[in-house]
Amino acid sequence: MISILENILQVTAGILILCSFYFYRFFKKVKKDRKLNLIEQCIYIITQIAIFLCTVSYLLLLLDRNY
Repeated sequence: MISILENILQVTAGILILCSFYFYRFFKKVKKDRKLNLIEQCIYIITQIAIFLCTVSYLLLLLDRNY
């Protein structure tokens, strides 16, 4: 049961990362066309931070399992 939940967690994390990349690219494209408003700018920055933190935490967990 725990392995199924871990697999579901990994799949949902992957989906969230893909959605974050989509939003990041979308806001990057919009930023070229016009200036982002305050809410869009906040989401743009939060998305960048979330992608970075997710990547770092995943790598740390991966390294912890190997050692």
